[in-house]
Amino acid sequence: MIGNPSFRFSFWLAWSLWALTVALMGLTVLFTVMYPLYRDTASNAINFALAILFVATFGTVGALIASRRPENPIGWVFCGMGLALVVAVFFGNYAQYSLVVDPGALPWAKSAAWVGNWIWLVALSPLGFILLLFPDGRPPSPRWRIVARLQIAALAGWSVSQAFAPGPLVNAGYESVENPYGIEALGGLFKVVGTISGFLVLATVIASAFSILVRFLRSRGDERRQIKWVAYAGGLVMLVLVLQLGVETALPETDLLVEVLTLSLVAALCTVPIAAGVAILKYRLYEIDAIINRTLVYGLLTFSLVLVYVGSVVLLRGLVFGFTGRSSQLVVVASTLAVAALFGPLRRRVQGFIDRRFYREKYDAAKTLEAFSARLRDETDLEALGGGLLEVVGETVRPAHARLWLRPPARVRGEERRAEMRENYRERGVS
Repeated sequence: MIGNPSFRFSFWLAWSLWALTVALMGLTVLFTVMYPLYRDTASNAINFALAILFVATFGTVGALIASRRPENPIGWVFCGMGLALVVAVFFGNYAQYSLVVDPGALPWAKSAAWVGNWIWLVALSPLGFILLLFPDGRPPSPRWRIVARLQIAALAGWSVSQAFAPGPLVNAGYESVENPYGIEALGGLFKVVGTISGFLVLATVIASAFSILVRFLRSRGDERRQIKWVAYAGGLVMLVLVLQLGVETALPETDLLVEVLTLSLVAALCTVPIAAGVAILKYRLYEIDAIINRTLVYGLLTFSLVLVYVGSVVLLRGLVFGFTGRSSQLVVVASTLAVAALFGPLRRRVQGFIDRRFYREKYDAAKTLEAFSARLRDETDLEALGGGLLEVVGETVRPAHARLWLRPPARVRGEERRAEMRENYRERGVS
């Protein structure tokens, strides 16, 4: 395959796009060092770390998939998303410095803001294609191709309408900056096209999400495990979004809180291309069930221990304050020791509950093997053990056919061998 010219071209193109993405990211870092956007160096460094993580994940995974599976368009979608993301970051920083930090310091500031007004749509909107085409690069059936065509048309209409609609550059965050390339005569048309395209993008993304559900219900074997990887990553993203919404509602918003929530969301989003890369390249594909199992166990365990810890601290502090009129640090120490003592027993109970609820076949197989192991210690009848072993194999492995062959003892084998030799001698006329 390496000697194939088309494969070599795909390999070269994929890594060239990756190199271009990395070069633009380096240029963005250099620009911000020369023209800093914030006086807070720590915030600036964190924002760049998040951007580099996001861009590097999509770009690198896209290059790996596209260079090894060039026929799968998902790799090329990831490459395009990584490149569009770094372009969006660069032009966003350029416009921010030229329009806000030091107005008029750099040329083409409005053009940079104009690029940032619509490039984010190109960078993030193809996620619907990933859902529709995952994992083999084709829709679940030919009937789903209409969803792909509608999505392409919707993205094109949305991007064009946002790029050339007259009015302020709201998507880029500049309500007082007019679109330098807006076409006044087509303003009404672009408004209608943008509205229709926006609803159509949303509808096609929902349809794409439904398509992967349909594919999962029809799938077997490796394809089901591939979909589990992306479903696991999507579940992490949804969990982080729910936690972010809950924390922002319950707690006062601070700079540190915003940075922590943003970092968590970016880290969760980065698991999507990583999971897709693992699934498509089938690297450690079979570990997904164990990963999901551990996530469920330790997630539920952590939640339970936090509830126990917080509840015990609140309850004990209330009791101590009621009797003594003051609080004590011993309450925290006692609660910590209680949580540490509960960790082992609670983990075993949670593991058992998860196995019974979500991994019933594995749980039943483990119980069957455990019962047979206990029987081995007391049973002396070889025939009964053989029958029991066949039953265990049938319940756990579930083969189409199963037979048990026991090797005879050495004395019996010797007698059988001598009898066979005597029979051969008789046939040859030797007494």
